[in-house]
Amino acid sequence: MQKIYPDAASALEGLLFDGMHICAGGFGLCGIPERLIDAIRDAGTKDLTIASNNAGIDGEGLGKLLRTRQVRKMISSYVGENKEFERQYLAGELEVEFCPQGTLAERCRAGGAGIPGFYTKTGVGTQVAEGKEHKDFDGQTYILERGIYADLCIIKGWKADKAGNLIFRKTARNFNQPMATAGKICVAEVEEIVETGSLDPDCIHLPGIYVKRLICGAPYDKKIEFKTVRERVAA
Repeated sequence: MQKIYPDAASALEGLLFDGMHICAGGFGLCGIPERLIDAIRDAGTKDLTIASNNAGIDGEGLGKLLRTRQVRKMISSYVGENKEFERQYLAGELEVEFCPQGTLAERCRAGGAGIPGFYTKTGVGTQVAEGKEHKDFDGQTYILERGIYADLCIIKGWKADKAGNLIFRKTARNFNQPMATAGKICVAEVEEIVETGSLDPDCIHLPGIYVKRLICGAPYDKKIEFKTVRERVAA
């Protein structure tokens, strides 16, 4: 199977439709599939439900899709660094399903493993637990969380071979690995594509069986969420 596509738009061709559910890897601006996000924005696909740790920041990452009002619902852990995310939610323009960070990762892992749901103590006694099934195990109360399985997964890796075997770099691994398995089709963008067989098998984080389409998105500009510098000290 030919997995390599020339650009993000061609890699997503035939996959996008209004009202679809997308899993998007990344954490803040670290490890986000920015070329694929731009292609979804340009395609104008709307009424999206997106599972992602957050929505980037204003004007970057998934924040671009919020700005163009293409997102109907976010399943997220954190919204604090995106003012437009916050504004739309408080104005009732965006549906948000808050999900604890570890629970979100496990929901994606479970969905990818064919597990429809699992019980966890996280969120018991809070708003997270409202409307969810409660069950006691060994005297402790747990809530039922459903696995996530999307129409499309978009992820960002560091290096891949032509068969789609993929390596993540350091913290950019974050949600990308579990989300890659949690959908009908996974499209990945990477910084470099090398010949099949040139990667050390022991270093591969995501087997190529999960990656159906692949692009090289380089070159990338490293975005900084918060720039902090020391005050200049007088000589």
